[in-house]
Order: sequence, then C-alpha cells, then structure tokens
Amino acid sequence: MGPVHMPFEVPKPDQVEEVRLSDGNSVLLRRHGNQEGPRLLLSHGNGFAVDMYYPMWGRFLDTFEVIVFDLRNHGWNPIGDIAGHNVPRIVEDFEVIPREVERRFGTKPMIGLYHSVSALAACLSSPRGEEYAGLFLLDPPICRPGVTYEELHDATELIARRTRRREIMFESLKQCAELFRWSPAYKRTVDGACQLAARATLCWDSEALGFVLRCPREYEALIMEYLSVFTVLVNLDEMRCPVRILGADPTLPFAFLPSYRLDELMTCSYDFVPNATHMLFLERPDICATRFVEFIEDSSLV
Repeated sequence: MGPVHMPFEVPKPDQVEEVRLSDGNSVLLRRHGNQEGPRLLLSHGNGFAVDMYYPMWGRFLDTFEVIVFDLRNHGWNPIGDIAGHNVPRIVEDFEVIPREVERRFGTKPMIGLYHSVSALAACLSSPRGEEYAGLFLLDPPICRPGVTYEELHDATELIARRTRRREIMFESLKQCAELFRWSPAYKRTVDGACQLAARATLCWDSEALGFVLRCPREYEALIMEYLSVFTVLVNLDEMRCPVRILGADPTLPFAFLPSYRLDELMTCSYDFVPNATHMLFLERPDICATRFVEFIEDSSLV
C-alpha cells in the first residue's frame, strides 16, 4: 500500500468509460492503478465526489486496479433531470454499474468500497452483494427503527434545510476551501482536504463567471430529505458476500450525521475509528485504507 503525498493531486485516469443509464442519465467509470491487481470499485457520499476520497484510494494504486465513479449528477457526471435524482434511481444504478464494469474492463473478482449513500445503495441493490467478492462500507446510514432512526431522521431533515441555503457560486476555489475550513464537518480533516474538496465539488461556469457546485444544492437536499426512509430497509442477513463496516466514533457529538453502535444490531463485521466522524475518509484516510486491506486479508478475498 503506497503513500499519498501532499498536495492531493488526483491523477488522470488510464481509461474513461461512459455508462448510459435507463433514464438517459450517464455515469463515467474511471480506471486507475495496477490493471493486473485485484479490482476495487469505489464511490462516495451525497453531495461529495469520488475525487475527494483520493487521500484514501490513492494508497491502493500500486497494488489494485482502482475503478472510481461518481453518483449520478455528481462529480464528473453530467447533470440530468432532477426528477430522476432519488435513492431508488441510485440503487438501480448500482445494479447496472458492476455489470458494466465487467463488460468494459473484463471479468475478475471485485471488491466494493463505498461511503454513506453509496454504501446504502450497494446494500439495497437487488443482487444483495452477489456481484462482489466483498463489500467494505464506510459509515453507512443504515439502522433499525427506534431512537437511532429518529436521530437520523431529524438530522437529515436539518441537513436538507441547511443544504438548500448553501452558497451556489464562488469567485475562486480558494474561497470555497476557506469556507470548508471553518465548517464543523471539516474541522478534523487532514491538511489539504479542504482544497481537495473544493476542486472535487466545484466546476467553472463560463456563463456565471464563477465556480458552481457540480451537484446542485437542490439535488443534494432532495436525497437527504428522504434518506431516512431507506435506512431501515437494509437487512445485512440477506447480503451474499462478506461485509465489513467501518464507522465513525459513536461516542462523538456528530457534526454531519449521527453515528451508531452497529455491532449489536448487525451480523456483519464492524469496527469504528476513534475520534473520527462521518468524514473519516478525510480525517483518517490511513486508518481507513489499513482496515480495508485487513478486511481483504481476513476474508481471503485475494
């Protein structure tokens, strides 16, 4: 597992493939790393972009074939109709994308590494993980009904309201990075994370003459608004591959989403990162990468 040096400059992919989805939207698959190595398929959380996770997945490039993709209407992908931007559609995408990865890049065992909403989608897709050799999930928003469900419901509604008030345009990437630096959600992140997040989530708009959100705030808010409805639908007993969850520290007051003690609720392997929040992939990318490799070794996946 190789090091990732500052500043975080995401390398150009070796290959880019466009996947056309059933509603006309599209997702770009980007291939990095060692094409002879084990295959890792990776995606991100709501409102983010997979390039934000480079401090973690960049450590795998020497050993793994790393295929990354943004959720629909995020990151590198074009913006489609908001009517098609919802959790059921994202779940459908996660049924299509693994098949397209095999069709475009060849067949071999594949391990999924997903965070937050993408982790939820992988668990809800109809194959139930059958297309993967294993799934490594970072702080997925899944729980059982009860107090923790109510916490998540209240938190997601609050975040949705705040998201709809977000700045939509910036004069520079530096201005956005400074805003992130003062945000409670980013206060524990590693040096360089705010600049990386700005580059990954903004793009230049020549008409507006400013940097705008790659995922429009209304799209991000819409997912958050209905997220809690789907969290209770996950049943890890039905998963057809090894699953390991690495969560945020459940003892911390949350800055983004509440964290749960999942070890008593679920049958899969579970651990958490001390002193880390839902942004653990930018707070402790080294630990996240190490725990992923340990999962592969413990489960004899490669």
